[in-house]
Formats: sequence, structure tokens, C-alpha cells
Amino acid sequence: MTTENREHNFENLKARLEGEYRRLSEQLEALRATKPQEDRREGSPFGKREEEATETADLENRLALEKRVLDQMAEVDYALGKLQKGVFGRCENCGQIIDPARMEILPYAKYCVSCKAKLNRPA
Repeated sequence: MTTENREHNFENLKARLEGEYRRLSEQLEALRATKPQEDRREGSPFGKREEEATETADLENRLALEKRVLDQMAEVDYALGKLQKGVFGRCENCGQIIDPARMEILPYAKYCVSCKAKLNRPA
């Protein structure tokens, strides 16, 4: 891949990353705007305990989703910072250029396929 093609590809990836960051921000806003359900289970033999258990489960699910979105936002933001610094597209382990096909699939990839496979192997 020529330097000119690589730069053009980086511009496309930058636009995708910025769009992904906006999408994740909107998703996070929507999650945070979600209010717990107010429907009461009148007449339930378990009464308040059942309501509390449901509310706790709903809160745990929402917090887990928020954490996942925040983690993804951090990865996208990190990739955008690497673009700005001029080190985008290089493996953080071996320093080699990450395969452009991998970057197309996962624009915030930190490692080449080989290093990622080594890092994922059990010790």
C-alpha cells in the first residue's frame, strides 16, 4: 500500500472512529436517561422484596451496559489520539504495521493479529 493510499485510508478510518464515538455518546446518554420502572407489583405474595430484586437486577444490567459503552468510547478515543500523534496503525507490541484489512474491521485495534493471538494465549 502506498503512503498516499495509507493516508487516505487513515482519513476514512478517522471519520469512522469519530462517527462511532458520536454513536456511543448518544447510546450512553440514552442509557443514563432511562428511568427505573415504576410499576408496582400490588398483591404479590413477596411484595417489596420482589420489587427490590427486580430494581437491583435492572440497575446492575444498566450499569454493565454503561461500563461497556464507556470502555468502547475509551478505545475509540485512544485510537483517535494515536491518529493525532502519527502512530496509528502500528502494533503496540511489535511495532509492525497492522494489516489494513484488520484496521478496516476493527479501526481501534492495538495489536497485529500475531501479537493479539500471543496475548490471548493462556500462560
